[in-house]
Amino acid sequence: MNLNAQIKSDIKDAMRAKDTQKRDTLRNIQVAVKDIEVNERREVTDADVEAILVKYAKQREDAMAQFKDAGRDDLVEKEKAELAIIKVYLPEQMSDEELEATVKEIVAQTGATTMKDMGKVMGAAKSAIGSKADGGRINLCVKNLLG
Repeated sequence: MNLNAQIKSDIKDAMRAKDTQKRDTLRNIQVAVKDIEVNERREVTDADVEAILVKYAKQREDAMAQFKDAGRDDLVEKEKAELAIIKVYLPEQMSDEELEATVKEIVAQTGATTMKDMGKVMGAAKSAIGSKADGGRINLCVKNLLG
């Protein structure tokens, strides 16, 4: 079962279980999926759904930080719950050691030696790692290796 079908199925399960938090979170994701299907007139792939999930997770993290700064602990908890639901559908994140090993390999393949080569390394790393690591973590790792 592909990721989109799994989300649709889980929406139905959440409706049956009267889990409004999960239902609403998954519906928001489904809206973004439908948006791609309608606007681009194509079927979404698992990679498209993963990209939507990563974007949505990043939005939740940013909102949590803003709510925490504003002292809105109730909204921080709501965002944490949504983030937990989203992370179920994302691939397991790479450990720092795995990430560093992968980036070292990419640096060797691209022949990068200075910070001027960072763009080349970042492009290759993003495509190789995908959603298994956050872009910020990849960026930090590349800077540490090239800097």
